[in-house]
Amino acid sequence: MTDISKPIASGRMLLSDEMIQVFYRLLAAFLICAALTILTNSFFSLGNILNVLRQASLLFFIASGLTLVVLTGGLDLSIGANVAISACVAGTVIHQTGSPTLGVLTGIGVGGAVGMLNGVMVTALRIPSFIATYGMLWVLHGITYWYMGGETMHGFPAGFRQIGSGYFLGLPIPVYLLLVFLAIGTIFAQRTTWGQEIYAIGANPVAARLSGIPVARRLLLVYTVSGAMAGLASIIFLARLNSAEADIGESLTLPAIAAVLIGGTSLFGGLGTVFGTFVGALILTLVLNGMNLLSVNASWQPLVTGVIVILAVWLDMKTRRRAA
Repeated sequence: MTDISKPIASGRMLLSDEMIQVFYRLLAAFLICAALTILTNSFFSLGNILNVLRQASLLFFIASGLTLVVLTGGLDLSIGANVAISACVAGTVIHQTGSPTLGVLTGIGVGGAVGMLNGVMVTALRIPSFIATYGMLWVLHGITYWYMGGETMHGFPAGFRQIGSGYFLGLPIPVYLLLVFLAIGTIFAQRTTWGQEIYAIGANPVAARLSGIPVARRLLLVYTVSGAMAGLASIIFLARLNSAEADIGESLTLPAIAAVLIGGTSLFGGLGTVFGTFVGALILTLVLNGMNLLSVNASWQPLVTGVIVILAVWLDMKTRRRAA
C-alpha cells in the first residue's frame, strides 16, 4: 500500500499558493469598499456595514459546506432546495412543539439527511454529482411544495428570531456564528488528516484511492456536511425572515456557487480554502450592495454575478494551465 503522506503533503504544499490568491481577493474586496465609499455617501455608514456583514454571513453558511464538495471535484446543486425543505420542517416543529431548540436540531438534521442521500447516490450508485444533486433539487422542490400546500408559515418566538436578526455587543448574531464556523471549517480542511484527504481526492481521486484513502466515506462525509450547513442556513433565514414558504431557497444556489468560485476554490477540485469562500461571499455581497446603493436596476444584478463567475472560472483555468 502506498504511503498516504504523499497526497497529504502535496495538499499542504498548495496552501501557500492558495493563501496568495486569497490575499489578492481580499485586496479586491478592499478596492470595492474604497470605490463605493467614494461613489456613495451611505456605503460607509455603520448600518450598511453591519448589513453587508449579515448578508455575507448568510451566504457563507450555505457556501462553506459546498466548498468541501467542490474541493473533491463534485458539485451540490440541491443546497437551495435543501434550505427550503429544512426551513419548512423546522418551522413546523417550532410551531407544534413550541421548542426553538428542537426546531434548530430538526432543520440541521433534515439538511444533513438530504446531504447524506446525495452522498449515497454519488458513492454507492456512482451517479455523477451534477446529475444526482440536480435530480435531488427537483425532488425536494416537489416535496416542499406538496408539504406547504401553498401556505406561508410565520410568527416564530422572539427568542428564536434573535438568531437571524438579533445583535450582541453591536454586531449581528449571524456574524458571530460566521466566525465560529469559519474557524471550524478552516481547521478541519487545513489542519486535520480528513481535510487533507479531501484535497487529495480532488487533486487525483485514483491516486488517493491507491494511497489508502477511503474515498467513498470521505465523499459521503462532505455531502453530509454540505447538507447540514444548508440546514443551518435554513435556520438563520427562518429566524431572519420570521416566515417560511416553499420557495424560500430557490434564489440561493447560484449565489452560493458563485461565492465558492469567486473565493478561489477550483471547480475541478483540489484547490481552495474555506476562508477564500468567506472572501468570495463578501465580494459578491459588496458588489450587490453597491449596485443597490447606486440605484442600479435590479435586473442587471444577475448579469453582473454571471460575469464575475465566468471571470473567476477563467482565472482558475488560466492558473491551472500555468501550474501545469
